[in-house]
Amino acid sequence: MTVFKVKGGTKLKGTLTPQGAKNEALQVLCAVLLTEKDVIIENLPNILDVNVLIDLLKSLNVEVEKIKKNTFRFKANNVDVDYLSSEEYKIKSSKIRGSIMIVGPLLARFGKGYIPQPGGDKIGRRRLDTHFTGFEKLGAQFIYDSKEEFYKVEGENLKGNNLLLEEASVTGTANIVMAASMAKGKTTIYNAACEPYLQQLCKMLNAMGAKISGIGSNLLEIEGVSSLNGCNHRVLPDMIEIGSFIGLAAITKSEITIKNVSFKDLGIIPNTFEKLGIKLELRGDDIFIPAQENYTIKSFIDGSILTISDAPWPGFTPDLLSIIVVVAAQAKGSVLIHQKMFESRLFFVDKLIDMGAKIILCDPHRATVIGLDQQAKFKASSMSSPDIRAGVSLLIAALAADGESTIHNVEQIDRGYEKIDERLNSIGAKIERIN
Repeated sequence: MTVFKVKGGTKLKGTLTPQGAKNEALQVLCAVLLTEKDVIIENLPNILDVNVLIDLLKSLNVEVEKIKKNTFRFKANNVDVDYLSSEEYKIKSSKIRGSIMIVGPLLARFGKGYIPQPGGDKIGRRRLDTHFTGFEKLGAQFIYDSKEEFYKVEGENLKGNNLLLEEASVTGTANIVMAASMAKGKTTIYNAACEPYLQQLCKMLNAMGAKISGIGSNLLEIEGVSSLNGCNHRVLPDMIEIGSFIGLAAITKSEITIKNVSFKDLGIIPNTFEKLGIKLELRGDDIFIPAQENYTIKSFIDGSILTISDAPWPGFTPDLLSIIVVVAAQAKGSVLIHQKMFESRLFFVDKLIDMGAKIILCDPHRATVIGLDQQAKFKASSMSSPDIRAGVSLLIAALAADGESTIHNVEQIDRGYEKIDERLNSIGAKIERIN
């Protein structure tokens, strides 16, 4: 098991370039199954989850060629559909939650898609109902084998339909959009997720010949086509990594420039960090964070305590709330963090409390953070990463702490962040990877 030894208390300085967005990469990789033509994807992050999915595509007999760093060519002209019934497939596809999104393209093109109970983070229930209800509405039959914990969806002739999603699930919307893109007739999806990553998927599908309108809204209209072509697609920079770097700069009192952030796709993320008192400057498409000795949490206009909560896009992404918790713990002032979309994702605060943070965990969804105003540094600690985002939050806390901290289960961080130790070390961090 890989471990990080982290020496904290050092100010960092330099430039960081965010990797390609993990959440978008998983969606667009699944979309290559929709066509037998060449699909070239640029800016794919070299991270565990993406590599597992690429490996799964190879096992399905998709031709994969690395053109250059972070750029790959895919050709799904000879997909081995029988592989879906193999034990090996069950093992490989259960490793990451993103694998659920291969069902939509397989169903659209081959009339069937199978998936075991997906793996991934232990951050509470993530229902799959949206996916399968959507497929049923398009005319597919859904079968769940409870003994094998295996989901099967079959349907040769998908037909467009009007769908009202129970929840604005990002992966659910992506799956249904991919299936509907080749269904006969017109599909409307109301209460669709509209995250930039989903917008990117829709734009990619349109470049392949799909007919999707309403992109960026919660009402998508899809006119089905009989086949799709290849395309070239570039993945957006990862907004979660950008937010993580903003938080890192603030809590370590560092001067950091984040390059090529695609600012227009960041939504309210910069504004939310500014509410914590963090100064940001937009320089072209780069974000410059000056070194600050301290930062003060703003109150609401009526003087009441600031609340930061997550919500479906264009609300604040739940993936950054754990970063907000860490950063707020060294701010001046107090803030209520409300994690609405996933329960148990805040349980990692126990580790921050061990480091000296003043946090009251109110319930599985809410935590009150009383900032230390940089007056008392975090104490170094030994801890384990429970999920990707909490793992990076603990890494940031360790970099701000006095002394040497140990972070176990680093594989969780590697799932979502490309060579994070090397990149942070390049601007002055002291992180040692021990395998």
